[in-house]
Amino acid sequence: MQKNFSDRHTLSVPFMLMAIVFNVCLIASNLFETKLFMAGPVALTGGVIIFPVSYIINDCLVEVYGYRKARLVIWTGFLMNFFVVAMAQIVRVLPAAPFWDGGPHFDYVFAMAPRVTIASMLAFLCGSTVNAWIMSRMKVASRGRRFSVRAIVSSLGGETVDSLIFFPIAFWGLGASEMLSLMLTQVLLKTLYEVIILPVTAFVVKKLKQLEKTDTFDESISYNPFRIFDI
Repeated sequence: MQKNFSDRHTLSVPFMLMAIVFNVCLIASNLFETKLFMAGPVALTGGVIIFPVSYIINDCLVEVYGYRKARLVIWTGFLMNFFVVAMAQIVRVLPAAPFWDGGPHFDYVFAMAPRVTIASMLAFLCGSTVNAWIMSRMKVASRGRRFSVRAIVSSLGGETVDSLIFFPIAFWGLGASEMLSLMLTQVLLKTLYEVIILPVTAFVVKKLKQLEKTDTFDESISYNPFRIFDI
């Protein structure tokens, strides 16, 4: 069932703006990963500041527009991230101007190891898809109630899958206890981030539903993650 007063194939301006912000957050988080900072005794990457925003937007998209349109945005994020990474490698191999001394700094940010890049992109795709799937199924099961619970549970599930894929691939060889501690810290902090900002997320969802006159329930749809154009 889809409670939607507009054609489900229509992509509105608010939807497009959220998709753009989603893509920007994803790409920016990968660039911010090169910065390490201390949060008390814990070392974190700069990406933890902005990456959870993509999950918050994911929740908003599924809640208002449904899984299918959220799936489209997830794939655009994956492809745009791949595009930026590919273009960065091309720019890196271009001959530098003789008066420019920023080569080492540029390489430090963009010379990402292939293993880390693959881990990041695969983890994002799987984690975001799981987040959207949990959010969608819980909405149908709860008949649209308890948004806050659904947002937290779906984000926790997505972040867990993301970490389970990313860290073993990107940090292969790291001790099991150290890797488990790092994964647990990342999942808990990112989820806590989303819990703190939950009132804002709920407010945005409420206003979007009023603006779009849309409240989508994903009943009898395909959750195949590769049916990108089925919106």
